[in-house]
Amino acid sequence: MQSDETTRVLVVAAHPDDPDFGCAGTMALWAKQGKEIYYLLSTRGDKGSNDRSMTSERLAPLREQEQRAAAAIVGVKEVSFLDLKDGELMPDLRFRGEVTKAIRKYRPYAVFTHDPTVVINLNLFLNHPDHRATGQATLDAIYPTARDHLQFPEQVREGLEPHKVTEIYLFGSFEPNFWVDITETIEKKIEALSQHKTQFADFEAVASRVRERARLAGQSQGVAYAEAFRRIIMGR
Repeated sequence: MQSDETTRVLVVAAHPDDPDFGCAGTMALWAKQGKEIYYLLSTRGDKGSNDRSMTSERLAPLREQEQRAAAAIVGVKEVSFLDLKDGELMPDLRFRGEVTKAIRKYRPYAVFTHDPTVVINLNLFLNHPDHRATGQATLDAIYPTARDHLQFPEQVREGLEPHKVTEIYLFGSFEPNFWVDITETIEKKIEALSQHKTQFADFEAVASRVRERARLAGQSQGVAYAEAFRRIIMGR
């Protein structure tokens, strides 16, 4: 990793397609501006199918391929998978350690992840437990774990030095305080989502909903399309 750490961004998400719903417009914009974008997926989405003939063994590599194709459209530098089991994530010490390892490896200035505080979404549906677990494990990895050399000291012995993340961006939050104008990259976001062919029976309806959500977020900021985040700037 030779580049300035302030240009590096790590996105930690539960399943393939979560980064694209959550922040692909911003990632496409920032990649265009010269930032290095890295994706870490907790699972390969091996349970996410309504097709009764599908198996987890067949689905996982398909969804991994879809996420890599979507990431290439966005301009992501590297995609990695923890290959934990879809639907079985817990924000335990093992999970936290894996995210800590990624933070120490990539040394990002900013980390994007799920808002773990969201359980009930607009009284319409429930937030996936894997989203909550991934968000919680990631926040716990950022502070204090990745920062402190006595946390997972075996990683330090392997050459993964402690690292302090400066900014955190939570997607899917009900308390946004930061918006990114994605007017010039909304179509990149849609194109990235279109790669997840195993997930959408009617992609046009999905694309319409995504555009409308981005339009409403943009309307509050006086722009055509936006993505909204809860941003946390780490003071120590």
